[in-house]
Amino acid sequence: MGPILLGVLGCSLVLSVQAMYSSSDDVIELTPSNFNREVIQSDSLWLVEFYAPWCGHCQNLAPEWKKAATALKGVVKVGAVDADQHKSLGGQYGVRGFPTIKIFGANKNKPEEYQGGRSSQAIVDGAMNAVRTLVKERLSGKSGGSSYNKQHSTGGSKKDVVELTDDNFDETVLRSDDVWMVEFFAPWCGHCKNLEPEWAAAATAVKEQTKGKVRLGAVDATVHQAVSSRYGVRGFPTIKIFRKGEEPEDYQGGRSRGDIIEKAMDLFSDNAPGPELLEILNEDILKKTCEDSQLCIIAVLPHILDTGAAGRNGYLDVMMKMADKYKKKLWGWLWTEAGAQMELEASLGIGGFGYPAMAAINARKMKFALLRGSFSETGIHEFLRELSVGRGSTATLGGGVMPKINTVEAWDGKDGQLPVEEEYDLSDVDLDEDLGKEEL
Repeated sequence: MGPILLGVLGCSLVLSVQAMYSSSDDVIELTPSNFNREVIQSDSLWLVEFYAPWCGHCQNLAPEWKKAATALKGVVKVGAVDADQHKSLGGQYGVRGFPTIKIFGANKNKPEEYQGGRSSQAIVDGAMNAVRTLVKERLSGKSGGSSYNKQHSTGGSKKDVVELTDDNFDETVLRSDDVWMVEFFAPWCGHCKNLEPEWAAAATAVKEQTKGKVRLGAVDATVHQAVSSRYGVRGFPTIKIFRKGEEPEDYQGGRSRGDIIEKAMDLFSDNAPGPELLEILNEDILKKTCEDSQLCIIAVLPHILDTGAAGRNGYLDVMMKMADKYKKKLWGWLWTEAGAQMELEASLGIGGFGYPAMAAINARKMKFALLRGSFSETGIHEFLRELSVGRGSTATLGGGVMPKINTVEAWDGKDGQLPVEEEYDLSDVDLDEDLGKEEL
C-alpha cells in the first residue's frame, strides 16, 4: 500500500503530463505539430479545451469533456491542448486562464469563446447549436465548404514580417540584440507560398509574446542574392536562426504557425534573463510570487550570525544558478532568514532538521514538498527534477491556507552584528556597603 500511496501523493504537486487525457479517450490531444493539420485545415467543427494539468477546474472538467467527446464522435471533433506545456498555442489564441474552451467553426482563424456550462450535456448542447449555425450559414451561401483555402489566399497580415535586403540585413539582423528567424524565399516557389500565411501569423504572435525580443524576417533570395549566397541558401524556403555573435543555425522544425511560434518561444526563454530571487519581506511578495507561479521555491537560510555575508551569498548564488537552469518553468523563487517567518516555517515543518532548508509550494493545491538532499546544485537539481516529472512525496500546507507573513526589513548585504548590551555606570555605588546590608 505504501508505494501506491506515495505515487498518488507524488502526482498531487505537479501532475504528470499524461494525467488528463489518453489515447483510449475520444478526446484528440492537440499540439503545435498537429494543430494546423487537424484543426485549421479541417472542414469539421472543433471544440478545443486549453488546459493545464495542475488546474483543479480542468481536472473537474476532464470526465465531462470525455463524455461529451464520446457523444459527439463523428459529428463534432473534440480536442484538448496542454497549454501549460504548449504555451505558444495558448498564447496564439489569447488563452489567459484555465480551462478555456474555444469553438473553431467556419473561420478557423477566429474561433469563438464557448461560454456555456461545464457538464457533458451543456457541452453537447453548445456544440449542436454551433453546428446548426454553421450549416445554416453554408446553406445561405455565407460560408464555403473549406475555409482553409480562403485563409491561404488571403493569408495573415504580413505587417510584422520584416522585409530584409542586401542593404539592411547586417544592420537589422547581425547587429541586433534580438533573436531573428529569417526565411529565404523565392516568389515562384509553391512551398514558400504555403508557408507565407503561417510565417505572417507567427510573426505577429511572436512579436507580441516576446515583446519584440524575437523577430521574424523574410529575404527574397532571387533579388537579394548577396546575402543569400553568403549563407549558402540553395533551396526554398530556407529558414535560419540568427543570434548576436553566433553562427546562424538552420531551423529544422515544422512549417505550421504553431511549430514556428513554439521554436520562437524556446529561443526567447533561452535568451531571457533568469527569474528574480526575492527576499520575503511582506505578505504581498509571498502571495504574488506563489499565486502567479505553478510552483514557488522557498529557501530558509541560516541566521546571518551563523554564516556571515559570504556564507549567505554562497547559498543565494546556488539558488540563482538553479533559478536560471529552470527558468523555462516560470517558477517563483523566494528566500527568508531562519526565525524571520516562524508561521511559514511551522506550516512547512521546517526548523526541526536544520538550515538551510528548501520547500516547493503549489499555492493552488496548498501542497508542498521538502528538499531532503543537500542544499547544493546537485541536491536541488535532483529535487526539482523529480517535482517537474510529477514525482516526490508531498504534504498539505499547515492548516490548508497560506501562513501569516511578518513584515521585515530587507537584508543590507552585510555581516550580522550582535545586539549591543546596555552598559551600567556603577562608579557611584558603594559595593561593600550594599553587600553588608544584604548580609544583615
